[in-house]
Amino acid sequence: MLFAAFGIEDMIPVLVFAGIVAAIWAVLSMISNRNSQAQDRLSRLNRLPSLADMDDPTKAGTNGKLQGLTDAVKSISKPLMPQTAGEQDALKNKLANAGFRSETAPMVYSGIRLVSLAVFFLIALAIFVPGRPFGWKMLQGIVILTGLGFYLPSMILWYLRSKRMEEIFLTLPDALDLLVVCVESGLGLDAAMRKVCDEMGSHAKTIAEEFNLANFQLQMGRPRREVLHDLGVRTGVDDVKSLAAILIQADRFGSSIAQALRVQSDAMRTRRKQIAEEKAAKTAVQLLFPLILFIFPGIFVVLVGPAAINIMEHLLKKP
Repeated sequence: MLFAAFGIEDMIPVLVFAGIVAAIWAVLSMISNRNSQAQDRLSRLNRLPSLADMDDPTKAGTNGKLQGLTDAVKSISKPLMPQTAGEQDALKNKLANAGFRSETAPMVYSGIRLVSLAVFFLIALAIFVPGRPFGWKMLQGIVILTGLGFYLPSMILWYLRSKRMEEIFLTLPDALDLLVVCVESGLGLDAAMRKVCDEMGSHAKTIAEEFNLANFQLQMGRPRREVLHDLGVRTGVDDVKSLAAILIQADRFGSSIAQALRVQSDAMRTRRKQIAEEKAAKTAVQLLFPLILFIFPGIFVVLVGPAAINIMEHLLKKP
């Protein structure tokens, strides 16, 4: 059907190019898979098998299948994976801010970017190549559509991240007030966070999920300083980061957590009031452009229209 629509002669360059790219990609994938399998084999030979592996002989086959799938995902996403440790940490933080906290999330995200790039490139070839002479407009269209496919997952990730951070920012005051009430009534920080999760789990699922995860990490024995720091990094919201910093300082110096929470609640309330005043001050400037573009022309026609009609009638009258 594709050949009948575009013609065999038009599709021959596209098929040749796609075949060359597929062959190069297959060779590079085989080389990378061979190296990764050799490294995994050496690492398995250097360490002794665990008791769980010896007791469960079927676990090795399952791990081998999952390892093959993981290696395939790694080989696909390797060209777009960040190379330095700082870039990898930044990508993990962005994905965590959007709610993707899995260890394989960076690989899956990079693989999605690569697949999106290939799909949009093929779509661009199918749209701009058949029946058109090669020129600057064709190349420009292919580059623009392919670039859109490359940056589309990043835009979707930015949208999900901003929406999640906004939800945390809007529901944090209620959670903080409830946390202050629980701590001042005699509950510990762990019990207060559990109470916040129980009370706000229905209408503030995101922040309740983050508090629940932090409480679970505390129960597993992680230090409170690390748990609170990870809470601020995972959310990406400045208010949560400042809350985590205040709680870490209160825990380090032995000061009252209830007083620290009360101070943070007052500071957050003042900051939100300043944000509201700033938005109110910007309203007059933001309304200027809609008034000039949409409302002022209508008012101008209503006020000046009758006078313009009368002037035209008097000017057109014969003396």
